[in-house]
Amino acid sequence: MEIVIVPDAAAGGELIASAIADLLTRKPDAMLGVATGSTPLPIYRALEAKVKAGSLDVSRARVCQLDEYVGLPVGHPESYREVLLREVLQPLGIPGERFIGPDGAAEDIAGAATAYDQELAAAGGVDLQLLGIGTDGHIGFNEPCSSLASRTRIKTLTEQTRVDNARFFDSLDEVPHHVLTQGIGTILEARHLVLLATGEAKAEAVAQTVEGPLSALVPASALQLHPHATVVVDEAAAARLKLADYFRATYAAKPSWQSI
Repeated sequence: MEIVIVPDAAAGGELIASAIADLLTRKPDAMLGVATGSTPLPIYRALEAKVKAGSLDVSRARVCQLDEYVGLPVGHPESYREVLLREVLQPLGIPGERFIGPDGAAEDIAGAATAYDQELAAAGGVDLQLLGIGTDGHIGFNEPCSSLASRTRIKTLTEQTRVDNARFFDSLDEVPHHVLTQGIGTILEARHLVLLATGEAKAEAVAQTVEGPLSALVPASALQLHPHATVVVDEAAAARLKLADYFRATYAAKPSWQSI
């Protein structure tokens, strides 16, 4: 994996946004995999600034989502599709018809999971997939001990995850118990994986992902299997990396024309 240590979240967002801009220059209709949560917001805001400045054209870009709640009605404001429409597509001016995701409101959820994998394949796959990481090393909703070969599927949310997400709903009772998530095997099919982690709370998970053994106990460690995986971390999230100085020197020595 390529490890890039940046001063703070804003610097990480700008670096990744620049890499996405380079990708869209080379391939204007690239498929971008996006994620929800607070961690990727600096990326989206940096992209928005580039679009408003006229230095980035996203009019032909395609977008796909990483996961979705099961059971929320179409158009529910807290469905991940609606969140991504508000936070990514609308600010960047990407039409909704260029956005695909799993159908969490389908009657046949298992069928919807299979259909989404097939839709991704039919679209030519994902060019760049953005990822966050949980404090337990999960990516998407692939919790510890998820199969490293798993496909898009339904997963049960832990009670702690439901409690954490309750702030977005009127009450805990409204938080869904299940989600559809790209599996680790599905995620690994993207051509470039970019994981952003910020804050001291993520330091142990980052260290286990990067320097620990490949293990289903740390789902993000599956990135070690990928031919083009980039992990961007701020100084706080890099605090437990034994090779932090090596990673800093390696990235500093890259040619100036190279992006991540």
